[in-house]
Amino acid sequence: MIESLLSLDTEITLFINKFHNNFWDLIMFYVSGKYTWTPLYLVLLYLIFRKLHNYKKQITFIIFIAILITISDQVSVLLFKNIFQRLRPCHCETINNIIHTVNNNCGGKFGFISSHASNTFALSTFLILLFKNKFYTVFLLMWAFLIAYSRIYLGVHYFGDVFVGALVGSLIGILIFKIFMLIINKLWQN
Repeated sequence: MIESLLSLDTEITLFINKFHNNFWDLIMFYVSGKYTWTPLYLVLLYLIFRKLHNYKKQITFIIFIAILITISDQVSVLLFKNIFQRLRPCHCETINNIIHTVNNNCGGKFGFISSHASNTFALSTFLILLFKNKFYTVFLLMWAFLIAYSRIYLGVHYFGDVFVGALVGSLIGILIFKIFMLIINKLWQN
């Protein structure tokens, strides 16, 4: 059963990864970049500060976002990558000669689960629950899916790495949001 899932995962990954060209290589490399989304984060921070008028709520929000990303990132590494030790497709001897990578960038040795997907979906889920706005929901989901897709496109993750990363991140986003709302509601009462 596991072998069948891994084989299917490899087929899906290779199918997605084969649609590449120089233009999209540049775009997807940029999409996956560490600092690419800084302007978006600043806009989101501005929108959130407008929504949360009270400085206690704003400070609590910043603390919770730091906690959210730290938990999501550490869970993806300590509870998944370090335990499962599944090689990234670009490190896997059976397919590394056919997987397309960009700028010879492969990342660390292990890829299950994608920290990019986990962190992005954790943040998106948290913000979707906070904003409760259709436009923001669609935008944030498109952003998260784009980053997740870029990881497969770049040959640094299998489809399953990204799928499970998105699922884990979403669950973490829901959990941290619920705790955040408990704290915020206590602050509203004071």
